[in-house]
Amino acid sequence: MSPAHHTPRRSAALTTLACLTLALATGCTSHAAEPPPPARSPMHSPTAPASPGAEQPAAPAQVAIPSIGVTSSLMPLGLNADGTVEVPPAEKGMTAGWYKGSAIPGERGAAVLIGHNDTRFGRAVFHDLKKIGKGADIVVRNEQGQAAHFTVTGTESVSKKAFPTKRVYGRTDDRALRLITCDGAFDAEGHPVDNLIVYATAR
Repeated sequence: MSPAHHTPRRSAALTTLACLTLALATGCTSHAAEPPPPARSPMHSPTAPASPGAEQPAAPAQVAIPSIGVTSSLMPLGLNADGTVEVPPAEKGMTAGWYKGSAIPGERGAAVLIGHNDTRFGRAVFHDLKKIGKGADIVVRNEQGQAAHFTVTGTESVSKKAFPTKRVYGRTDDRALRLITCDGAFDAEGHPVDNLIVYATAR
């Protein structure tokens, strides 16, 4: 689902990010590779710690995509015990999540939002993400109600076996946003074989 890898183990993890949705009958589990080190803004970077008493950016609380009728609160997502990326629980399929190891939306770096396409409970928050077009507006509001606007620059559907980890998480000086969900056909076990990635930059 940012900075370059620093260990062979992380280098080997340039595959799938997460299975955000399975067949409707089975629900959703994560099959994420271990992500690279966090892509925080300079305020959160180990090499550029915040000054004592400096105000920390507020965490994201809501995402809205007017062009496809999406408005969702954002839950914080971390890592599972095995090092895989968490995804929202299937019973909260209509709620997207912000991966805490990524940048805070609106700050420098790549912020990553993850949402289901479908779950065993039915249609989910990013079901229509494939309809988003270049130039579309994405609005992320933080806990203080402040809004950061992002413009979609492109989308791609990629095999989970060749997930572009560095391109999604890689260190960047831009204020970037990535949205990720499942895409494509189902394999023999009912798992979607691809991920849909939306790329956007702050206005």
